[in-house]
Amino acid sequence: MSSWTTTAIDDQRGRVALVTGANSGTGFETAKVLAARGATVVLACRDEARAEAAAGRLRARIPGADVATLRLDLAALASVRAAAAEFRDRYARLDLLINNAGLMIPPYGRTADGFESQFGTNHIGHFALTGLLLDRLLGSAGSRVVTVSSHAHRRGVIRFDDLNFENGYHAMSAYGQSKLANLLFTYELDRRLAASGAETIAVAAHPGGARTGLTRHSPLLFRFVVHRRTKWFFTWLIQDAAPAALPILRAATDGDVRGGEYFGPDGWKEFTGRHPVRVESTPLSHDRELQRRLWAESERLTGVHYDLPAAAEQNTQA
Repeated sequence: MSSWTTTAIDDQRGRVALVTGANSGTGFETAKVLAARGATVVLACRDEARAEAAAGRLRARIPGADVATLRLDLAALASVRAAAAEFRDRYARLDLLINNAGLMIPPYGRTADGFESQFGTNHIGHFALTGLLLDRLLGSAGSRVVTVSSHAHRRGVIRFDDLNFENGYHAMSAYGQSKLANLLFTYELDRRLAASGAETIAVAAHPGGARTGLTRHSPLLFRFVVHRRTKWFFTWLIQDAAPAALPILRAATDGDVRGGEYFGPDGWKEFTGRHPVRVESTPLSHDRELQRRLWAESERLTGVHYDLPAAAEQNTQA
């Protein structure tokens, strides 16, 4: 369906969705649509006050919305483990895990565990979270893991000899590495899920050019382009958060989606668009040896292991 819109989303009542970074931007827009369709939506965010404020806005806009918050700092594995444990205590199932939160081109920094901040937040944190919630996903028929990547994956290279950019930091290179990692993770996860016979699938999406808080560290020229006062001059390049969330929503809800697919906007160069469509990622992102190597390294770095053949019978161990 090339003209997919949110009107195609089925009733989501009885389903539980966890959206990371849901207090603003594409995460908030994704949560809003899912809540409006009846899903129980958990806003997993680093800042508890902002998460509660976002939940309040959703309840005000959507009568009867079933919305909750969960403190999650993806830049600290201890927080990821605590959030996963709290979610597991509160919910017996997980139908949609939307790995949406992220950082884009900040000044150099390290996570609580010593990872370069973009790699640690965008990839490592989500890798650990997904693994720690795997049994909840496997126990929910038709569940999905949707991980949000970016155009920037096209510039990405996995620097196994210097994942944390200790030998010279370049913000966009680090961002590209993290977004390529998102795709390598998605494709490897989906292949492992399929091999285990699981009904859960892994899918990826990207929002194109999105006018969100993610651009706050961008160069001055780009901030001029994304500013709301100049938006009408750059409609072909940048779109608001609501249309930017459409590829995520289609990946999460369209019944025709298959594991390992990738969705983005249908406009020029996938920057903007009225409808989300299947798109192609780089050949490097489909390199199976690279996928396996990153997976093994991610398990080593996080201590989270996906034992898929046994995951339907016992909890993933961390």
